[in-house]
Amino acid sequence: MSSPSIVWFRDDLRLADHPALRAAIDRGEPVVGLYMLDEESQGIRPLGGAARWWLHHSLASLADDLRARGSHLVLRRGDAASVVRSLVDDIGAGAVYWNRRYGGPERAIDTELKDGLRSDGVEVESFAANVLFEPWTVKTGSGTPFSVFTPFWNAARNLPAPREPLPRPREIPGLRSAPAGDDLDDWKLLPTRPDWAGGLRERWQPGEVAARARLREFLDHDLGSYDAARDEPSAGATSLLSPRLRWGELSPHTVWHAGVETGGGTGAHATSASRFLSELGWREFAWHTLYHFPELATKNWRKGFDAFPWPALDPAHLTAWEKGETGVPMVDAGMRELWHTGYMHNRVRMVTASFLTKNLLIDWRLGEQWFWDTLVDADGASNAFNWQWVAGSGADASPYFRIFNPERQAEKFDPKGLYIGQWAPDSAGREPIVDLAATRKAALQAYEAVKRAR
Repeated sequence: MSSPSIVWFRDDLRLADHPALRAAIDRGEPVVGLYMLDEESQGIRPLGGAARWWLHHSLASLADDLRARGSHLVLRRGDAASVVRSLVDDIGAGAVYWNRRYGGPERAIDTELKDGLRSDGVEVESFAANVLFEPWTVKTGSGTPFSVFTPFWNAARNLPAPREPLPRPREIPGLRSAPAGDDLDDWKLLPTRPDWAGGLRERWQPGEVAARARLREFLDHDLGSYDAARDEPSAGATSLLSPRLRWGELSPHTVWHAGVETGGGTGAHATSASRFLSELGWREFAWHTLYHFPELATKNWRKGFDAFPWPALDPAHLTAWEKGETGVPMVDAGMRELWHTGYMHNRVRMVTASFLTKNLLIDWRLGEQWFWDTLVDADGASNAFNWQWVAGSGADASPYFRIFNPERQAEKFDPKGLYIGQWAPDSAGREPIVDLAATRKAALQAYEAVKRAR
């Protein structure tokens, strides 16, 4: 009698470069894929609305890919420990494999489950798949985590190069019939009343096949202009790979080696490739920071920032920011792009975040939560990490006194008004809800409390 292998898919919704899946195939027994919607385990953060939309379509794509190769994807809902153990018992599994997670609650869940299953005689292994370098391998000379990106990335680049990605399997042995599981539609991940996802459907096609196609398109046609035009929101020079990496439709190893191969040589193309690969490094830095500071989404990384005197919240200001009705063209354009597409250009993310925290003096955690709910690429590390960077409370933080002037940012990066004209054409002549100069001064005065707390 066979003892099937379970591959527990998490934020790695792909077949290519999936070490856990490869291990299951190599074991030689039938393989069953599992994805669970865990909204019950302690500390697990519920997904935002845009993320749930993406998840639905990416899971549908993954299920089709597994079925086409002879296996099945079982969907179940509940707390991780109960669901995995239940499927092990249902099919008499002899092994469970997964790729590692790096958030605090997730690591605790995985460790407890691994120990428990092993004590019951089930083979359990976890694998490095979703970061280029394991978080405990990149350390300062004194053995502590890095707090600044450049020395972090230099140290990482001095380690052995990221491994080559594993090929996409052609066949996956499966059971004759799929174990019982939920119907994806019953999870109600898609919005219905109202259906606000029309813009997401226009912009995105989730799934591994589409992700690999986008990677190839970017490298073949857009990489050469990346360094020169990446900060211009209307230029279309960015990779648009962030949701693909967030959901693991592409592994960072796949992206890394494709970028290295395409960007070889000298000149502008090589410069752009180096810049692009450093953005993968920034993603690494965010995940490493989360590993060492699991409360990144709720607590200031810089403890001195706890003294920052956030004023009482003005709900009208927060709502105006969320809806893109601040009267500041670059800010409003970004927030409307976000609502319509589930995405925002990175330069504009910095501008909108700076405006919220430093002109409206609204706590970065409220902005982080809004992005968590509306971005298709919001993950447990980068979203909070980047908000803290802009706010001045995080690792390698933009100094608090560096306040993005949204008008100058528009003049520099959208000089023809193409981006603003697309997303906020009604913004010309509107009065901003706050005075930019006066609120900048107020933010600098408030920051004095942080300086005194050091």
